Amino acid sequence: MEGKLLEFRHLRYFVAAAEHGSFRKAGIALSIRESAISRRIRDLEDHLGASLFQRHSGGVSLTLAGQRFLRRARIILQQIDGGARDIAAIGRSEEGHIKVGIFSSFASGFLFELLRAFDKDHAGVLVELIDGNPSEHVAAVRQLQLDVAFITGVGAWSGCETDHLWCERVFAVLPREHSLARKEVVNWPDLVGESFIVSDAAPGPEIHDYLIQRLAELGYHPEVQPQYVGRDNLLSLVAVGRGVTLTSEATTVAQIPGITYRPIANEVLPFSAVWSPKNDNPACRRLLSLARSMARSGKTVITPVTSTK
Repeated sequence: MEGKLLEFRHLRYFVAAAEHGSFRKAGIALSIRESAISRRIRDLEDHLGASLFQRHSGGVSLTLAGQRFLRRARIILQQIDGGARDIAAIGRSEEGHIKVGIFSSFASGFLFELLRAFDKDHAGVLVELIDGNPSEHVAAVRQLQLDVAFITGVGAWSGCETDHLWCERVFAVLPREHSLARKEVVNWPDLVGESFIVSDAAPGPEIHDYLIQRLAELGYHPEVQPQYVGRDNLLSLVAVGRGVTLTSEATTVAQIPGITYRPIANEVLPFSAVWSPKNDNPACRRLLSLARSMARSGKTVITPVTSTK
């Protein structure tokens, strides 16, 4: 073995021979010929420059050098075996870490059900959720700073893979005493003349652009005021009459005193998963596989609300 690295099998053969007190018995235990055991241990002794065993007619016994080396060999094998188990567990998605970019609320709906189902089968995987807007998420996906992002839209992003998974209805968030709260479904013309508020953080800027686009089609340019608060406080501002806003269906489970949710007729937002083909995180692949399976089941597809006008 001069000039060669110590091989894993040399340690296995040595430990087996030490534990069985015989090259023959070690060979039987490992399903290897006795001559192969003897030859590899001789190579190991030559490499170390010391005899590890005393050979005798009844088998072998450890020398002082062999006794000391046995402790180290066992520690090395335990570390290798432990490392192999850890890597195998990651490969089976029993352990690991996924960074997930989200744009919609996961208080209910597809994303909530997906994460709950994934956690049930892969409790050892840490799922880190990161809020942000689609362009930020896609940039992070390309740089492998995010494993996957769930964002609005079905368009293609260069350098990324995408898969349309689910849809959510769009809701107007109104003060409870608002005149439109008496309607079961709101139409866009009903919102002409309203003052709107959005958060300055995601998804506020996207809601701002969405409002401008939809109402501009009716010849109306709405007043949209940014508010430097989070989503929950934004809803509370609606309750006190500072304006109305929009939200996706998953968020409507949030019960804030003084507000009510009304779906906007025929308004549905598609959501897609975006990930990099260069990403080799096995836990992420399992999450995407589960997401596709849930999407194919059709249980989370939301039918658009039609106008009652």
